[in-house]
Amino acid sequence: MNLLDATIVNLALPTIRDDLGVSASGLQWVLVIYILTFGAGLLPLGRFGDIFGRKRIFTIGLLGFMATSLIAGVAPEVSTLILARGLQGFAAAAMVPQVLAIIHGMFSEEDRGKAIGMFGMINALGAVAGPVIGGTVISADLLGLGWRPIFLINLPLGLIALAGAVAFLPAQESRTTGRADWIGAGFFAVAISAVIYPMIEGRAFGWPLWLSVFPAVAAASALAFWRRQRWLEAQGRMQTLPSGLISNSGYVFGVASVMIMISALAGTMVVLSVFLQSGVGLTPAQAGLALAPHPISAMVASLASGRLGKRGLNLRVFAGVFVVFCGMIWLRLASGYVTSSNDIMGPLILIGGGGGTAFVALFQITLNHVSGADAGAGSGALQAFQQVGGALGIAIVGQLFFANIATPNHPDQYRAALAMATLYPIVIAGGLALITIRNIIIKGTTNEA
Repeated sequence: MNLLDATIVNLALPTIRDDLGVSASGLQWVLVIYILTFGAGLLPLGRFGDIFGRKRIFTIGLLGFMATSLIAGVAPEVSTLILARGLQGFAAAAMVPQVLAIIHGMFSEEDRGKAIGMFGMINALGAVAGPVIGGTVISADLLGLGWRPIFLINLPLGLIALAGAVAFLPAQESRTTGRADWIGAGFFAVAISAVIYPMIEGRAFGWPLWLSVFPAVAAASALAFWRRQRWLEAQGRMQTLPSGLISNSGYVFGVASVMIMISALAGTMVVLSVFLQSGVGLTPAQAGLALAPHPISAMVASLASGRLGKRGLNLRVFAGVFVVFCGMIWLRLASGYVTSSNDIMGPLILIGGGGGTAFVALFQITLNHVSGADAGAGSGALQAFQQVGGALGIAIVGQLFFANIATPNHPDQYRAALAMATLYPIVIAGGLALITIRNIIIKGTTNEA
């Protein structure tokens, strides 16, 4: 539901604009507010799952997501829609981190890899289904409702998920004893929001000087958060992000690796969608289908990687990021002659397959350093920094891409822009491959982080 909602809305923006008379900035906020509240809520709400019970927080988040989807679906004007989207992001932040935390608690170490592989496959399925379902629903104009069914579709999906949660999630689960750290949660939310906001909005504003305030706010909030966690530890009280995780090099390396990898892939997919439409001349539906080999390949690779369990984790990370590296080089070379979707199918299959292989192994490596009592906090932090990585990648790759386009709809300029934009993911994937192979050589094993 979270992935569908994140991708479906993109296709509905023109229809929303025409129906509600929304300005360009209003449309941006329909997207931005969800990303901000989702990213800001992941760690604290993930931690609340450790305290109050993951099934309970997941169910509350699910019900909240359904309620806010209903409000968004019947919104009479854009301010109501933006408010609903902001609350919807918080509800998603309550649901999403509980999934990996529940997997961590329900499965043995061997079976956990298979479950995370299935998790990765479903993520990729959401990326495929979002544009397809969104385009179909909007084009069908069901009951003359236009864009509104893209939110209302969450009601039947939510009921199915709710029935599954009640029937299958364990009623008894380990919980962390202690009080929720509301102050620390607030510091973390401010820090993440101050990091993500300028990355999303910077290019639209032309990177004005006043945006430089946000990094300072983020740094101050992060420092306050860190000191708060140290103070709570000294008091013998429970922390929002346990100090053991912050000081655990394996966990930090895993989170950092996921963040920089997602930055490379997220930014590339965004500029590719623009390139295919404005540089090659494909329709939005055609562009969506042209990009489909990437998530489909990721689905297959995620499932295959998960079936290997805990075997060869570092080797799988290396293999995955090296394949992504090769796929990005191929995409850069192909950028000079792309005239149809067939010209990028090969690179997208490599990038998707490599990404699916690497991410499943990275998630396993990272969560192997998290105790069951801290699974919600560990999962929430991991997925929060995924959001930071996605925003970072969109900002960097987008800047490289759009800075090289002086004339709209000029194919040669778009090809040159795509070639320039691929430099960042090439450096990221190549660098991470070198770091991983170094770790394998130094540690002499492929089974430890």
